[in-house]
Amino acid sequence: MWRPWGKSTTRIYDTSSPSSPFSCSSFKDIQNLCADEHHPQPTSLKRSTRVFHRVRVANSLLRAWSTRPLALTQPHSLPDAENSNPPAPDEAPTKQPEPPTISIPGAEKRIVVYFTSLRVVRSTFEDCKTVQSILRGFRVSIDERDLSMYSGFLTELQQILGQTKLTLPRVFIGGRYIGGAEEVRQLHEVGELKKLVEGLPAAELGVCDTCGGYRFILCDECNGSHKLYSEKGGFKSCTTCNENGLIRCPSCSCAPFCSV
Repeated sequence: MWRPWGKSTTRIYDTSSPSSPFSCSSFKDIQNLCADEHHPQPTSLKRSTRVFHRVRVANSLLRAWSTRPLALTQPHSLPDAENSNPPAPDEAPTKQPEPPTISIPGAEKRIVVYFTSLRVVRSTFEDCKTVQSILRGFRVSIDERDLSMYSGFLTELQQILGQTKLTLPRVFIGGRYIGGAEEVRQLHEVGELKKLVEGLPAAELGVCDTCGGYRFILCDECNGSHKLYSEKGGFKSCTTCNENGLIRCPSCSCAPFCSV
């Protein structure tokens, strides 16, 4: 299409004038000469070059800074030159101190098992039965202490281990603490448990005629009521038995280091 006729905004310079841009023989500025007088060339070109320059400088700085943490942490991660030398053959490695062994005085010739006969927690009850079955298979003397029958066993075990929150069962062999159900299973699988029980007195065959295998009998003082009556003081708690009115069987579960 033809350009519509109208007033042109392009300025035409007089070439005869000495101040004319065409007074020189060079035409390299022809675009500037024909530029619109009312719309001079914007300065955004210079600004854009400045912006691009700043972006390029910022990117280079970011790349330099991104490698700085690695350079800062690298010397700390490297071993010291003085400490990197291996120890001399004559120098023996320092041994870590072993934790003190836990033991029960007076139980060097038997096995002591703290367990519960309650079925409140199924996993705990099954662990207790499994450990009892394994230990009874060696036919040695076992002192079984049921925490559900006497709460004093819990206090006693807490004092021995120095812990308030305990899991059952807990096993002592020859007066030394062995561990719980998992430790007993592992020792039994590798054959080490048999070596630990060697030399212990053999268990008596049959069931105890006094307690029938329950290891507790009724208290003779209060007849199992755990209460005693007197005319002067009225009712008072029996000091001979436990809170259930029971005492340990003197025939099969005698424990000289236990208060009951």
